[in-house]
Amino acid sequence: MSSRTIVLRWTVRGGAAVVTAALTAAWLPGVAGAQAVRPGAAPVSRPAANPYSPAAGHSYRHGVVPTIGRERQMRRWASTHPLPAAAAHRSELDVSFGGGVHRQGVTTGHEKVYLVFWGSQWGAKSVNGSGDVTLAGDPSGEAPYLQEMFKGLGTGGEQWSGVMTQYCDGVKYGSFSCPASARHVAYPTGGALAGVWADERAASPENATGSQLGAEAIAAARHFGNTTSGANRDAQYVILSPTGAHPDGFNTPTGEFCAWHDDTADPNLPAGPVPGKLDVAFTNMPYVTDLGISCGEDFVNAGPAGLADGMSIVEGHEYAETITDQYPPAGWTNALTGAEAADLCAWNPPGGSGGTNDLKLTTGTFAMQSIWSNDDHGGRCEFLHPVVGNG
Repeated sequence: MSSRTIVLRWTVRGGAAVVTAALTAAWLPGVAGAQAVRPGAAPVSRPAANPYSPAAGHSYRHGVVPTIGRERQMRRWASTHPLPAAAAHRSELDVSFGGGVHRQGVTTGHEKVYLVFWGSQWGAKSVNGSGDVTLAGDPSGEAPYLQEMFKGLGTGGEQWSGVMTQYCDGVKYGSFSCPASARHVAYPTGGALAGVWADERAASPENATGSQLGAEAIAAARHFGNTTSGANRDAQYVILSPTGAHPDGFNTPTGEFCAWHDDTADPNLPAGPVPGKLDVAFTNMPYVTDLGISCGEDFVNAGPAGLADGMSIVEGHEYAETITDQYPPAGWTNALTGAEAADLCAWNPPGGSGGTNDLKLTTGTFAMQSIWSNDDHGGRCEFLHPVVGNG
């Protein structure tokens, strides 16, 4: 058999539908004509790219989170375009190592997340009782919410972060697993928040391009004094646009996404994450509550408590993918579809070990999605995972 369709199995627990097999592999963008190579297997052609993916025609939109409506269109298209058969001992969905850039593909040191609130539209700045920056032009309270989320990761023994620690650098191209001696993705002990910058020097563009978002990431790196490759080795810059803005086509008929991530180099220096060269990982994080339920509002929690669900689900998705694929696609991705570890579990319904659930941290409770785990029963979406030590 040269191809097969992924079968979805659903159960009902406590009134909620729960996915017991992975949902999203074929819904995600492939690259037409590319080849995927598994150890000991002949190359196989990828299926055509999913035309409904927000990444179609936008190759820089790595790990893109489609709106829930767009994801359904992707799913329908994929149901008639099955993936090629995988090697018998692998799942079609497992991610493999892309070789890294100068052998760097994941975040192996303590994660450093910098939140950059871009544009004078964010309004007057103050600080609340928890020490979080608050902004007058932030009606949904995104700024303090995300600060508390990143402060809480790696605290209280939480094991959502453990899922990502199974992935590593320093293995050969195409590997599906990591030896104990490898440099694994680090656990963010004590929190991942490294800095906050309300960059209100000028208004952010109403329709910022990908290049403008990358330039703001470079500006943020310089603002925080991270002017070398080494200083940015474990860093990521979340470029947060204000309400009403449409970065890269967000909240437009041709956008249909909630966020994506990429890396960019200072145009004034030679490109590449090598000593002395400034290359940074960044996320395009629009004001997701502008799209309401399309970007996850009330996805896990009902009523006022659900307003922020999309903020943490979407940004948690991009954070998890950045630390497992820092210079995309040289980290861990699916060879058949190009999907990253969070893409494979995006918008799984609440409930169960592979669903989207509330994660309790020392700083509060945050809705988060599950992440693909290669080492769990042949591969599946997983919400919690024991922490793998960094060799």
